[in-house]
Amino acid sequence: MRKNQANSVTLVLGGVRSGKSRYAQELAERFARVTFVATAEPRQDEEMRRKIERHRAARPPHWTTVEETTALGRVLRAGEEDCDAILIDCLTLFAANLLETFGGDAPSLETCVDQLCAALETTSRSVILVSNEVGSGVVPAYALGRRFRDLLGEINQRVAAVADTVVLLVAGLPLVLKGSGERGQP
Repeated sequence: MRKNQANSVTLVLGGVRSGKSRYAQELAERFARVTFVATAEPRQDEEMRRKIERHRAARPPHWTTVEETTALGRVLRAGEEDCDAILIDCLTLFAANLLETFGGDAPSLETCVDQLCAALETTSRSVILVSNEVGSGVVPAYALGRRFRDLLGEINQRVAAVADTVVLLVAGLPLVLKGSGERGQP
């Protein structure tokens, strides 16, 4: 449960191409000063580079962008004075980045998630987080895939417990799971 209720924490969940990033951006556009926290890295993947460019082009040019792959709690605390809202897109890549950085080091993984949740509990800004819902999918055939699914599921549960509002996007349509958000309205 959040300690500071001055502003809201909203978790936007959905499957791949469900409209969750667009919905989250529409929520963030209600604020004058927005910090966008990008967790993706283009690396050698041309498809990911194109996706990142599409997302950059869709964001308002006056938003501040911060690129951070694992230390989201630190970024939330550091950026509070410079904005009215923080949009983190996405926790899915955050989970993948944690696994890549820390591998099977459970204490390090847990520390990063603890720091994120602690920052969400005390933030004085509105925060919108985007994440894939992986609990309804196929069980991955490989151990690393199952580890990723389990980690992201845990992160989603922990963030949802802290969040004031949780919205599930299906085919571009929002379903409010928690909170008093207006159905169908970003």
